[in-house]
Amino acid sequence: MKKYISVLVAAMMMVSCLCACASKHVSTAEAASDVAEPSEKLQIVTTIFPEYDWVMNVLGDKAQDAEVTMLLDNGVDLHSYQPTAEDIMKIAKCDLFIYVGGESDEWVEDALKEATNKDMVVIDLLDELGDSVKEEEVVEGMEAEEEEHEHEHEEGEEEEEEVEYDEHVWLSLRSAATLTKSISKALQSLDQDNASVYDANAAAYVQKLEELDKKYQEAVKASAKDTVLFGDRFPFRYMTDDYGLSYYAAFVGCSAETEASFETISFLSGKVDELGLGTVLTIEGPDHRIAETIVQNTQSKDQKILTMDSMQSTTAKDVQGGTTYLGIMEANLGTLTEALN
Repeated sequence: MKKYISVLVAAMMMVSCLCACASKHVSTAEAASDVAEPSEKLQIVTTIFPEYDWVMNVLGDKAQDAEVTMLLDNGVDLHSYQPTAEDIMKIAKCDLFIYVGGESDEWVEDALKEATNKDMVVIDLLDELGDSVKEEEVVEGMEAEEEEHEHEHEEGEEEEEEVEYDEHVWLSLRSAATLTKSISKALQSLDQDNASVYDANAAAYVQKLEELDKKYQEAVKASAKDTVLFGDRFPFRYMTDDYGLSYYAAFVGCSAETEASFETISFLSGKVDELGLGTVLTIEGPDHRIAETIVQNTQSKDQKILTMDSMQSTTAKDVQGGTTYLGIMEANLGTLTEALN
């Protein structure tokens, strides 16, 4: 990967000498002209939509004084994203870089070695959250990931198993509050003249997150059921844990699987009947075949299929159209409430 990153950087530097390229990413700054002086604006690079939206809320009216980029801006999933040469160059010279920090971001370590701004502030979401980060878990009925290789060990030698952490920390409003505060502190250190503005903006935004968190608590407390079932991947573990909910699902949140076995379908259909669930949930995307098959194999065959948005496919077009983190989490609350009643 290091060689790959270095080649990308070299290629980008050669191209930049020949022509000026306009960014394809979501940005708060207008494209500079060919003769423009280097920008004095804060250069901020985020990998995913929630990070981008948190930054914009902390910046508030000062957003015009920063150039903020969201790398995954065209619906590419975090788990399959690979940086372009342009992405690496943006990271190399930025003032603040924010990324998730899980297995899907293994490319970041090499990218940061190419940084030309040695004073860059870096926020790794998983590091910021520390002990509250959860390991991936396989619950009853869930299809485990198939191992690509079988390892043979000599004379009792044991291979240490690498821990995989659940990367979907942004789906906890409580984690979002913690991370918003971290972003505010980073911006205050980079732009001390406006530190009080960032502090006040973060406090106001955190209050909104906490108010929505209370709405989730109240909705779950008033619900008839305490279990959700996903005929899909399950990236919502942080959310269900926050509110004491149980869950069943076809796959873990980071799974690349798209086909469920007969045993998985049979188990989940049986759970729908056993628990009297009126809803089978999915995540965003056009393929809901697993959920449809689960419903077809229940006794009543009349369950609703509803979608919760994990924000893994939010695009630049969505952002420009007014999509916000709080807006999506409000919509998810409505779906969750319906699923639990």
